[in-house]
Amino acid sequence: MSGTSPFAVESHPKQGFASVFVTAQDGLTLHVRSYGSRLASALPVVCLPGLARTTADFHPLAAALAADSGKPRLVLALDYRGHGQSEYDRNPDNYTLPIALADLSVVLIALEIAPAIFVGTSYGGLLAMMLAVLRPTAIAGVILNDIGPVIEPQGWVRIKYYVGTLRVPRSFEEGAEILRWLLDTQFPKLTPQDWIAFAQRTWREHGGQLVPQYDRKLVRTLKGANLEHLPTLWNQFDALARVPLMVIRGANSDMLASTTLDAMLARRCELEVVVVPDQGHAPLLAEPKLIRRIAAFVASCDSSR
Repeated sequence: MSGTSPFAVESHPKQGFASVFVTAQDGLTLHVRSYGSRLASALPVVCLPGLARTTADFHPLAAALAADSGKPRLVLALDYRGHGQSEYDRNPDNYTLPIALADLSVVLIALEIAPAIFVGTSYGGLLAMMLAVLRPTAIAGVILNDIGPVIEPQGWVRIKYYVGTLRVPRSFEEGAEILRWLLDTQFPKLTPQDWIAFAQRTWREHGGQLVPQYDRKLVRTLKGANLEHLPTLWNQFDALARVPLMVIRGANSDMLASTTLDAMLARRCELEVVVVPDQGHAPLLAEPKLIRRIAAFVASCDSSR
């Protein structure tokens, strides 16, 4: 970049990424993980996590894409406000999709990222579809991870329960047991080590104890949702018509129904679909085979451009 950079950077070479801090439109500090080089010629990738998730969910995928020997690329992953290393908002009413979309736009402009390929898990996929309406030229391709234009009420109820009642464990091992109890039907084949890694991405150490990786006040924004009238995003989905699109669905998903996926396929003929066996909402994007599929799709977006 030329001139003064509108962001701060902290390097973590042993972890394979740098922490970039960008100031949002209201002065709140947003955290972005940055993998790879800004000088890479391939299209950048922007990863958007789920509602109560953070940048850590994308580490295996981001590291692999950034270090691809054939096409290394810049990969960014965003912590929404109130999540991970981003600042918590004093007004929890700001934990909404429109504010998150505005924050995302600020990050893209500050880091001069456009166009890019977006990987959106659940809530992040909703943001990607909304961005296609707000800033269509910012998008060169999209991967929707277990989300579509129709949100299943039963999945939404489960997410609300998860976010609102997740208790604090005394150790990551206890956290692994809590997550396994809550999510075993979604992820029946995870190993004990997988569950501990899941716990380490869900809680963090603070003041001698574990705390969630998100502001607990986030649950306030979920209480007002009317399950009888959850909005559909078909117009936003249609805004992706001009760009390559991949949809990943967990075979056990209660958020993206197979009927919705069929309707998405009927709406556009060029749609790459990956169904992940033995995983639910949302697939973890960590298995080597799945990462290779994603990497191939991302490379195809370079060619399409």
